Amino acid sequence: MYKINVTSSFPGAHKLNHYPGACKNLHGHNWKVRVQLKTSKIDKLGMAIDFGIVKEHLNKLMNKFDHQYLNDLEWFKSSHNSDDIDVRFTNPTSENIARVIFEEMQKSFKDEDITINEVEIWESDNSSVIYDLK
Repeated sequence: MYKINVTSSFPGAHKLNHYPGACKNLHGHNWKVRVQLKTSKIDKLGMAIDFGIVKEHLNKLMNKFDHQYLNDLEWFKSSHNSDDIDVRFTNPTSENIARVIFEEMQKSFKDEDITINEVEIWESDNSSVIYDLK
């Protein structure tokens, strides 16, 4: 099995709705993103997939996050100012950002012999989350 990693990053702001600590306030991060794809096949050149193709898809997605207030992005909108909504999956946490990136990247490679294996998000140099389907 071949595992291909591509990284990117984006700066953005968010707040965590209904969070009891300081992260309930507006603040920002420079998130680092690693996407890992896997396949058992390589082409006649010996490549599983051109890194440039993966970077192109990832950078296109990163542009949707870049310098944004993440709470306003479509994936997270429903958590605004509502006490009766389950914010577990809509709050723009690193966990949910990783899941969204995983799902969106999966759409880019749905017709390939390659799948998204995992997405890792760092919100700081010392803290990261990995989302996968294992």
